[in-house]
Amino acid sequence: MANKRIYLCLAHMSEAGIEQKYIQEAFDTNWVVPLGPNVNGFEKDLEEFVGQNKRVVALSAGTAAVHLSLIACGVKPGDEVLVQSFTFCASSHPITYLGATPIFVDSEKDSWNIDPDLLEKAIKDRIEKTGKKPKAIVPVALYGMPYDADQIMEIANRYDIPVIEDAAEGFGSRWKGQVLGTFGKYGVLSFNGNKMITTSGGGALITPDEDSWREIMMYATQYRESYPYYQHEKIGYNYRMSNICAGIGRGQMTVANAHIGHHKHVFELYKELLKDVKGIEVHGNPDERYDSNFWLNTITIDPELKVKGQENAYKTVVQGAVGGAAGVIHVADSATTDCQPNDNVEAMRVYLDEKGIEARPLWKPMHKQPVYKNAPAYVNGVSEHLFKVGMCLPSGPCVSDEDVRYVVESIKEAIV
Repeated sequence: MANKRIYLCLAHMSEAGIEQKYIQEAFDTNWVVPLGPNVNGFEKDLEEFVGQNKRVVALSAGTAAVHLSLIACGVKPGDEVLVQSFTFCASSHPITYLGATPIFVDSEKDSWNIDPDLLEKAIKDRIEKTGKKPKAIVPVALYGMPYDADQIMEIANRYDIPVIEDAAEGFGSRWKGQVLGTFGKYGVLSFNGNKMITTSGGGALITPDEDSWREIMMYATQYRESYPYYQHEKIGYNYRMSNICAGIGRGQMTVANAHIGHHKHVFELYKELLKDVKGIEVHGNPDERYDSNFWLNTITIDPELKVKGQENAYKTVVQGAVGGAAGVIHVADSATTDCQPNDNVEAMRVYLDEKGIEARPLWKPMHKQPVYKNAPAYVNGVSEHLFKVGMCLPSGPCVSDEDVRYVVESIKEAIV
């Protein structure tokens, strides 16, 4: 293991290399543009996978899917959108693209996802304060864990507010047997390089019917009208997936269920190997209604647990983005902020990193992000607590049983 680095979650190509077949076909037929047979085929594969008679539009990113779904829900400058705080920024940034305001809602402790009781409280309070309803609700399948779709949809339907399911991390996760992304008006998927399946970069939007599908397709392709020249009556976007990327996606669909099965297997192995380690808890399905894909396996570390190197936590400014793929970051002026993981969590991350293991803190809640310091938030302390004690462990298709055992043994070694 000394010369091998175990990454958090990297996509894995199909064993038969089917992706190369579709990519080669694209080159052979000169279909290398943001449309083509692979795009159409990938969308059909996705429609069959999610079921429920949904139509799917393949896009350049999951963020683009969030953006277009908000537009389709009529979000405009000055509007408000309710969004889970415990999430990646792609759930909330597109709201600000449109000049609207994200209203952050905290999590409940079992699934770590949006708290339905707090959600309804937020709806009532926003109506009282602004005189109008929020334009949409965005629950998130954090690390693949389903949200309580029954309660969320009951509340949303009662107040007649459309739901945009951010299932970017929840590809193949299910609530009471039904695939996430198919409960609300729209469902967001992501095929980034670290997701359950990948198109290198890309995403998709699950739409409810033919008319919605056609309108999203128009927005994704610059909203061009049917004239022999380019005429535009609405502002559109260049968001369509390329035929090359879709070719990768078609190959990935042949191993999608195997990838999901592997992630679940890795979860069970972590759960078994860590069950007797005092102070470490693996987060799993709260009950039989939940069926997570376990995109990333997560643990919480008791604040009282002592970890080697803990006394040196946050003494040095990090020079690169932990777990980041952007390549361009600002070097921080200070090693600390007013909301960060506990010292023992940071010490564990550093210890694992030195052992060649990529681990990562949980998402920092959006209501604690400086960029959203003025955004309204309805909080209960759950996401802030979890951020302080939680950590993501290597979970992808490339992570073997041997790797999991090495990670667990390294965790045990790190504990004082």
